[in-house]
Amino acid sequence: MDTVLECVETVVGQGEPQWSVVWLHGLGADGHDFAPIVPELRRAGWPTVRFVFPHAPVRPVTINGGMRMRAWYDIAHVDLANRADEVGVQESIAQAEALIAREVARGVPESRIVLAGFSQGGAVTLALGVRRERPLAGLVALSTYLPAPERAKAECPRDTVKPPVFMAHGLGDPVVPYLAGELSAEVLRECGFAVEWHAYPMMHAVMPQELSDLSDWFEARFRAA
Repeated sequence: MDTVLECVETVVGQGEPQWSVVWLHGLGADGHDFAPIVPELRRAGWPTVRFVFPHAPVRPVTINGGMRMRAWYDIAHVDLANRADEVGVQESIAQAEALIAREVARGVPESRIVLAGFSQGGAVTLALGVRRERPLAGLVALSTYLPAPERAKAECPRDTVKPPVFMAHGLGDPVVPYLAGELSAEVLRECGFAVEWHAYPMMHAVMPQELSDLSDWFEARFRAA
């Protein structure tokens, strides 16, 4: 197994984790960014879940004047068509796969692992999920987009089971335009994914109603297992 990234981890429930959620943060943040939302998501009766929040590597980001910060890939252009550094995306996919493999080694099967991400982390989540031969329990993509959608569609395995997807976006998002999220969801549907789409009156952020809807989605996954 490849060396895994440093992570913040939170286990909710009693006993050994039965499920894992690997959550990728956005540009310039770190693994601590989304750890505080776990109590807001958690509901009584859930199985024991390990939440894994990795720290992205530190790298120069072109669009920010070459400043070094935690990022899953470089961003060279504002326009989405050329925004994601393909090499960086592939490196981050491999790092996310290493985290998934570690959860399997710790006793949680892939069928009970959810990969989640916000913004840049969501882009990696979708880029990985659309190409994966073996399905995870689900994908969560918040305020994000699918990089290189036509290439991703061409590389999507056609005869495999597709995991359910939760996507959410702010109607006034100035960072990742709302339409980009909608178009990404449509590409996923064309690839055979069942996408649950949510729109909220917010910008590039997360809001309480979104977390409540996401909690409903998680509960449905746990009940279906």
